[in-house]
Amino acid sequence: MYDFAIIGGGIVGAATAWQLKARHPGARIVLLEKEAECGAHQTGRNSGVIHAGLYYRPGSLKARFCKAGVRAVIEFCGEHGIPFRQPGKLVVATDEIELERLQARLARAQQNGIDVHWLDQADMRELEPHVAGSAAILSPSSGIVSYRAVTETMLRLFTAQGGELMTASEVVRLSEDQSGVRIRTRRGLIRAGYLIACAGLQSDRLARIHGLDPGVHILPYRGEYFRLRKERSDIVKHLIYPVPDPALPFLGVHLTPMIDGSITVGPNALQGWKREGYGHLNFSVRDTWDMLSYPGFWRITSRFLGTGLREFRNALSKPAYLKGVQKYCPSLSLDDLEPHPVGVRAMAVDRHGAMVDDFLFVESARSLHVCNAPSPAATSAIPIGEHICERIEAKAAS
Repeated sequence: MYDFAIIGGGIVGAATAWQLKARHPGARIVLLEKEAECGAHQTGRNSGVIHAGLYYRPGSLKARFCKAGVRAVIEFCGEHGIPFRQPGKLVVATDEIELERLQARLARAQQNGIDVHWLDQADMRELEPHVAGSAAILSPSSGIVSYRAVTETMLRLFTAQGGELMTASEVVRLSEDQSGVRIRTRRGLIRAGYLIACAGLQSDRLARIHGLDPGVHILPYRGEYFRLRKERSDIVKHLIYPVPDPALPFLGVHLTPMIDGSITVGPNALQGWKREGYGHLNFSVRDTWDMLSYPGFWRITSRFLGTGLREFRNALSKPAYLKGVQKYCPSLSLDDLEPHPVGVRAMAVDRHGAMVDDFLFVESARSLHVCNAPSPAATSAIPIGEHICERIEAKAAS
């Protein structure tokens, strides 16, 4: 019998397990991961950006967790010798509409207490001579790291403290009574006094097999990247982002200097037909049926039909993809774009087709499910884990 069981070996699950064990060293804690290795999905397939918190609604969990998370992840990396860099981010406006949006983003960042600076065209070109635009905001604290490396370190700390890690342990059934939770995995039965589920792309399904209604379905959005050829890896020094459209949930295709010295271009946001589909042909009957039978899918699809068709066109056409990048980095050519692994983002959508824009937790007497952990979840993983520990401790004390 375990005191706590955690499902999900991504960065949120790892941060929670490590901190929970540190706070309760005498507790028996197990972390269950369905894959053979941890961090195989969203954690290991994102841009690796340490977000400063420029975009998030003041007072939201996103804004709160991200601001604390920047400090926490940088401190964690410094303490454990994990390579990271803080080149800073430029958010670049290229027309009048984007200029108005950029000013609104500046005001929001200032509301959130984020260090940002307005750059006119001359200032911007001095910092980034290959970047075109009329103005930009600079976020000096934005950075880059390998979140897989961060996750692996957290898990080493967890197991060194006596925590147990069980990989290749997919959970297929959950049931709860007054004494705890029964967890049936493909390797056998486990009992725990309390369950924490941090299952990312499978989070809604785990809540449902536990008998809970998360109020959302997870819809997968495929993010396709390119990498610049090595000879162009010095084209920018900062993270270069377009000004996001506030009506859309994605930040747009950006240039990201990675921790290994390469530069990635992307991601786009293409409707996925498989929650964990990373190959060229990605289709799951189960995942597709889940979407097509859900009213929220049709409502969000109709609302963003034009955007979806543009993303589909860009996914089929490398020149169309490039055109979006040339808007702010015009010297790039088709020959500069090389293949790079794709990712899949979990988007939580309710029955009315509304995207859940903040973290979502669903609880029972003996469990807490993280049913939505959107970007900046990787940046925010340490304060998210702390928040989960505090909620569990408060429940136990009441």
